[in-house]
Amino acid sequence: MFDALTISVVLIVMLTLFGQSIGVSMIGGTIVYLAMKGFDTSIAAETVLQGLFSSYTLLAIPLFILAADIMNVGSLADRLMRFSHALVGRFKGGLDHVNIVASIIFSGMSGSAVADAVGMGRVEIQMMTKDGHIPKSYAAALTAASATIGPIIPPSIPMVLYALVSDTSVGYLFAAGILPGLLMGGMLFAINGVQARRRGFPVDNSVPLRELPRATFEAIPALMLPVILLGGIYGGVMTPTEAAAVAAGYALFISVVLYRSVSFRQLYDALLNSARSTASVGVLVAGAIAFNYVITRENVPNAIADILAQYEFSKLGFLVVINILFLILGCFIDAGAILLIIVPILIPTVQALGIDLIHFGVVAVVNAMIGLVTPPYGLLIFIVANITREPLGVIVRELMPFVIGLIVALAIVTVFPDFVLYVPRLFGYQG
Repeated sequence: MFDALTISVVLIVMLTLFGQSIGVSMIGGTIVYLAMKGFDTSIAAETVLQGLFSSYTLLAIPLFILAADIMNVGSLADRLMRFSHALVGRFKGGLDHVNIVASIIFSGMSGSAVADAVGMGRVEIQMMTKDGHIPKSYAAALTAASATIGPIIPPSIPMVLYALVSDTSVGYLFAAGILPGLLMGGMLFAINGVQARRRGFPVDNSVPLRELPRATFEAIPALMLPVILLGGIYGGVMTPTEAAAVAAGYALFISVVLYRSVSFRQLYDALLNSARSTASVGVLVAGAIAFNYVITRENVPNAIADILAQYEFSKLGFLVVINILFLILGCFIDAGAILLIIVPILIPTVQALGIDLIHFGVVAVVNAMIGLVTPPYGLLIFIVANITREPLGVIVRELMPFVIGLIVALAIVTVFPDFVLYVPRLFGYQG
């Protein structure tokens, strides 16, 4: 006979394969486990409510989602694109570089790869393909790849999720993402430069340098958002959750009052979209909290730690194995599920090996973001395919050089923890 844990896991997998959301599947699996163990099934609801209402950090997620949705319906994306174009549009493959720079800037505001791809992505793809010199499939691939930077450079919704399961500082996690995010952008720059020369992509009509001050001035209100957020967090003025509230309020202010680019209908749509996205994330978090009760009760994390201890992994050896595991899982599992289900199981082993939890968090999040651009599940691939109406296979083929570049960046982040922890240590981190 199969035990309750095995049946619970099989049920979760089956429900997911039949199209049910993984959050609902985990709640269903937890209820079945409790029933088979003879426990009161209301424990599932009690565990979820305690987990949701006891975590102040979780409030940051809907607020960052709302900020991103408000920015996407206003003219903020257009102004950032003009600024980025004035900055790097004059170089070979300049329109492609503009795509990357715009994503790096937008990543300092939204904290979401999906928000970047949906909001900035449409504008970026239209700009790159307007003259017909750059294939839509290439524009789609670069847009998907650059969107992965969004949750690495702070703020970051996935890092908030990691902080929830690892009990680490959101502020230090945000700081740790700055250099890795810039490294990922640098890798994309290098690969795009090689591709632009090899394939003869044209140099766009560059914006005269005298226009740069004007483009910068128009973009300053938007560019100030990352400064306000990070300055407030690391200056001790506000917590990351309060910073998320400030981000939503500031995005509303500059879009409605300064730029006057958001109608009441657009604001209503932004609120509706953010509510839907928040509900989706909320169900996933609730399912993870419920199923983590099962994992904890079955002592799975310690059992995994005991098994891994038999192989006497070094820190680097363990991280290499975990990277391979995460990259494989990322092809089939949602990034949030990896962070909320798989990562908690590994935390005891990470601590036993003396691996810094902030460093491990960045490694895990970078892995999860690469999973967004790897088939067959890669969510960002489907988003850009929907925007461009290009075949998935063609986009995936164009994506491969960028995925390799992102994996090289992941390798550097993995091997050199001091690189990741340099900025957090400037702000007083003792790890």
